[in-house]
Amino acid sequence: MSTRPLVLTALALTSLLSACASSTSNSASTASGTVAASAQPSPTPTSGARTMQLGNFSVSLVVKDLAASRAFYEKLGFSVRGGNQAQNWLVMQNDSAVIGLFQGMFERNMLTFNPGWDRDKNTPASFDDVREIQRRLKAEGIPLTVQADEATTGPAYIMLTDPDGNPILIDQHVPAPKAK
Repeated sequence: MSTRPLVLTALALTSLLSACASSTSNSASTASGTVAASAQPSPTPTSGARTMQLGNFSVSLVVKDLAASRAFYEKLGFSVRGGNQAQNWLVMQNDSAVIGLFQGMFERNMLTFNPGWDRDKNTPASFDDVREIQRRLKAEGIPLTVQADEATTGPAYIMLTDPDGNPILIDQHVPAPKAK
C-alpha cells in the first residue's frame, strides 16, 4: 500500500450531500398510515463556528479486479473521468455520482473529500485549507489518524475515522486559498 493515498481526480456527489443537509422533516409509516415526524433542527458545530467547506465528495472503493469493476459500473451508466488503469485506479461518474475504483491501494472503502475543488474540479474563490480543517477538527476533539504538516502550504491530506470505523480522507490538491 502506498504511503500517501493516491489523488482522486473526482467530481462531487454534492447533490447527495445537499439532499441530506436540506432535509428538515421526515415521516414514519405505521399500520394505520403515515405519521409526520417533527422537524429536526439542522446540526451546528459545537464551537459555534461556520460549517467546514470540505469540497468535492466521492466514495473510494477497494476492488479485487479493476477491469471487472469498471465493466460492472459502465453497465450502471458510469464512465471513466480520470485515473490510470495501468496504475490500478479509475474515477468514474454517472451524473453527479462519483466513485473511485482502487485495486491494491487501500485496505478499506472510504469517504473522500477534496477541499478546493467543486464537482467539476474547479477551484472556488474561497475554500477551507486542509490545515484549517485539521485545526478545527482538533479543536472539536476529533482524533486524526494522519495529520498534515502545519508548516506547509498547498496540497496536503489528513485522515480520520468515524465512530463506525469508516475511514475518511480529506485530500487537498490545490494551493491554499488567498487570505480571507
